[in-house]
Amino acid sequence: MFKVAINKLEEIDGLSREQVRDALNERREALHVIFQEAGPEYDPKNVKAIEVKDGADLVNQVNQRSAEIDALAVRHEHFTKLDAMRAANEGARNAPAGPNPAQWAPNGAPSEPRPQSMGDLFIASPVYQAAREKRANVGAVLPGRPEQMIGMRPLNANFATTAGWAPESLRTGRVVLDEQRAIEVTDAIPSFPTGMAAVVYMEETTFTNAAAERAEAAAYAEATLALTQRSVTVRSVGTSLPVTDEQLADVDGVQAYLDQRLGFMVRQRVDSQILVGDGVAPNLTGTLNVAGINTQAKGADSVPDAIYKGIVLVQTTGRAEPNVAIIHPSDWQDVRLLKTADGVYIWGSPSDAGPDRIWGLPVIRTTAVTQNTGIVGDYARFSGLHIRSGLEVLTGFVNDDFTNGLLHIRAGIRVAMVHYRPSAFTQITGI
Repeated sequence: MFKVAINKLEEIDGLSREQVRDALNERREALHVIFQEAGPEYDPKNVKAIEVKDGADLVNQVNQRSAEIDALAVRHEHFTKLDAMRAANEGARNAPAGPNPAQWAPNGAPSEPRPQSMGDLFIASPVYQAAREKRANVGAVLPGRPEQMIGMRPLNANFATTAGWAPESLRTGRVVLDEQRAIEVTDAIPSFPTGMAAVVYMEETTFTNAAAERAEAAAYAEATLALTQRSVTVRSVGTSLPVTDEQLADVDGVQAYLDQRLGFMVRQRVDSQILVGDGVAPNLTGTLNVAGINTQAKGADSVPDAIYKGIVLVQTTGRAEPNVAIIHPSDWQDVRLLKTADGVYIWGSPSDAGPDRIWGLPVIRTTAVTQNTGIVGDYARFSGLHIRSGLEVLTGFVNDDFTNGLLHIRAGIRVAMVHYRPSAFTQITGI
């Protein structure tokens, strides 16, 4: 029997934060025991914690627990989002006046309209419209029968496209972009504006709780507290590209295309640095290189068991509640394809889309982390992407650009990635 009973999933919306936390831990532990008893072959005959008939029944039982865990996790995220909104509001109240640099937009100006896509710019350009009109008017239907044209054929060659008029082919407005990793991690990190060159905060590094029972007239035991100042330097991430005057002048929309792609490059780099930056200036310090985070080796465990143990480390060592699991797509594939001993898929039928969640945590599948390494952490409460200057796209001359007819386009951002409590994060190795 669970301490927090749930008869219907709808009842979860009425649970308090404390009840949600207790219910999550109870059901995660129950599911963990089921997996342990089932073993690596997921044999239903070995499960003693609950009564199961066969592999299909085992999957049904697991799905029932998973559904409760997922619903509880969503309820927990509700409280976490409220915490984040409160923190963001307090940060905005205390920030200096001016435009909000947290906006991912050129020049950091949130009031500017969203730039049009390349397709919109091409379709709206005068060149494209002129091309459409020309295409509509080129060519004519000749009168008469086809055999009337025979006498017009040159005697020494066929009147083909190589000798006559080559057909005119107009280029479409579509631009096929290179296959690049999407921005996947940044959305899970709370962002805050900062007006400083470094994010400075105080960390409680000594906490000795001497509270104890005392006799009448006896001395109170003396506790110990100590704070240490921490500082994370704001770093600059950027790139540039030289462009000829002719390219900018002759092709409508190329400026917007270059702005968008250079901005994407910068955002993609920050998205990766959040996880794997080595912290050596001018790099950011990514989660996997933060001193003091927990480490959980997979060893002989299954991938779900290893991730669950990583969650428990965050809870017991970091006294936190992870809000996301980050894993390489190939490693998530192994989880998604897990089967019972009699061939039933544990994470749902192949005909179902299936939730990208594990132990109630939303899963971010990204190649920003290397294969065989995963992360679970409380990013919502114990991390922050502090933005000194939002994404800016600027143009200017470098060296002899002016005489050479070149213009440099530069995109950059200044940010600091802070992990306030390292023990609130766990890396899972060997998965």
